Amino acid sequence: MKVLLIGAGNMGLTYAEGMAKSSLLNRRNLMIYDKSAEIVTSLSKLDHFDVYDEIEECLPDADVVFLAVKPYHCDSLFEEIRPLVNDEQIFVSLMAGVTIAKIQEGLGVKKVVRSMPNLPAQVGKGVTSYTESAEVSRVELLMVRNLLDTTGESIHVESENFIDASTGISGSGPAYVFYFMQSMLEAALKMGFSKNDSKVLVSQTFEGAVKLFNESDLSPETWMERVASKGGTTRAALDSMEDNNVKELIKDAAYAAFDRAVELGKE
Repeated sequence: MKVLLIGAGNMGLTYAEGMAKSSLLNRRNLMIYDKSAEIVTSLSKLDHFDVYDEIEECLPDADVVFLAVKPYHCDSLFEEIRPLVNDEQIFVSLMAGVTIAKIQEGLGVKKVVRSMPNLPAQVGKGVTSYTESAEVSRVELLMVRNLLDTTGESIHVESENFIDASTGISGSGPAYVFYFMQSMLEAALKMGFSKNDSKVLVSQTFEGAVKLFNESDLSPETWMERVASKGGTTRAALDSMEDNNVKELIKDAAYAAFDRAVELGKE
């Protein structure tokens, strides 16, 4: 299997590293195409990539092509590579808001998988939702899933509506967590903790809470009830959040990201 990544930005390189380090490529180097001379020079120093600055030299040989450019660059990319593609190639999009239909029309191809990655893929803890066009076979879809799983876990969804929805949950979700963490860090600093101690307090609290959740069948609500005794400190904090409608504001934020993903698909 020959895999090509087009667009060596942060997210593209994350998947490139994950796939290149796996056994899925059968000892073949992963191919990367990028227009930046600086990026090409830098990546060419790595033994596990074959890096190109001419698309004609790599695209015709690829079985699976990952599209990892910014969404606003997709039209110019499609125009550039359309003459070089063929019907047997599978195109996997990491571009937010770009629909399967738009990719099929722009490239004149049928086999397209649309995915929504997230930032923790950089540390092997990502979650990628994905869905496919009707022309992608089960065997081909399994092959794509295995490639996506090299950066964490993947979730197959029934339609592109769920890709947009997952943008609001997992795609943008890490930023919500960082927002909450930043607020707690600022509170710790205001209470007099050092910067280092504040970081340890907050990071370990998040890591420990996630581990507790993942290693049990209990819901977050049940865990909150276990921590929050009547009249205690945790109950005071949770009551403050409820009084300030924090839960609904977080839901609104997730839907704002979802709605924007839908809008991007129409632009």
